[in-house]
Amino acid sequence: MASQDWFDKDFYQVLGVSKDVSDAELKKVYRKLARKYHPDSNAGDAAAEAKFKEISEAHSVLADPEQRKEYDAIRAMGSGARFTAPGGAGGAGGFDDVFGGMFGQGGAGRSQSYTFQQGGDYDDLLGGLFGGGRFGQSTGGYRGFGGPTPGRDVTATTTLDFITATKGDQVTLQTAEGKPITVRIPAGVSDGQKIRLRGKGHPSPDGGEAGDLILTVNVRKHPVFERDGLNLRVTVPVTFAEAALGATIQVPTLGGDPVKLRVAPGTPSGRVLRVKGRGVETKKGTGDLLAVVQIAVPSHLSKDAQAAVEALAAALPDENPRDELLARAKG
Repeated sequence: MASQDWFDKDFYQVLGVSKDVSDAELKKVYRKLARKYHPDSNAGDAAAEAKFKEISEAHSVLADPEQRKEYDAIRAMGSGARFTAPGGAGGAGGFDDVFGGMFGQGGAGRSQSYTFQQGGDYDDLLGGLFGGGRFGQSTGGYRGFGGPTPGRDVTATTTLDFITATKGDQVTLQTAEGKPITVRIPAGVSDGQKIRLRGKGHPSPDGGEAGDLILTVNVRKHPVFERDGLNLRVTVPVTFAEAALGATIQVPTLGGDPVKLRVAPGTPSGRVLRVKGRGVETKKGTGDLLAVVQIAVPSHLSKDAQAAVEALAAALPDENPRDELLARAKG
């Protein structure tokens, strides 16, 4: 921002607050005015857009403690000074006018007088103008020659079903102002992941780039599948006979037809059978489907079935499968 603007504009009046307004009250007033005059709420209204830029400019200065201090000091000097670029409408003015007016030697043969009010910190003022202040910084906007101020980022959350998060899709979200935003969800997005959407945040108050939308994705649990990195994990029940004698079983896939897997004879509960390439597919790679075998034990046996199991138990070697476990626990 040019310092001349600070002489000519009463930012306190623009926001309708007193000069001793607290930071909290300033923030509250600004938010109320910003909502009222925001371009999204006043489409095509040039006056509202101009007002929005004006209150944004005032807030950007008064909300910064250092800038507010410099602004108050400059305003205390009165409105007679003119900071103009060399060769501009101010003639031979420029920063020479400042020193000429302050020390009795006016630029281009002129002299100017200033009323210094009590409370002005002029060391800070000069330091701010030449080396210690806001001019020349790259923070942009009305703070100097660094360019326009980028708009503020916006944070939001959305909840996706498991398949949408895994396969990817295009979804439509709605902003707090009711504006729809189309978002492309990349394949393989995980629960809690953040997605940055460039230019979908708040607009710049002075013509700069809009802020970003930071979207946090929550993913609903699937009744069958779980994520394990890029792999998908599914628990597959098999009967005792299938595990003991071997069998070919069907295993579900996410959003596709079941695949057939061979269970080898003597397969224990907990063994993982891998199906290549049927996991999560992303630009970084594709995972596998991990089928975890779980022996299904019948909850009820007929008398004949019970007798058959007892006969099997009698025919099996007399060994305890927990012996090794108990021995390792003692070690």
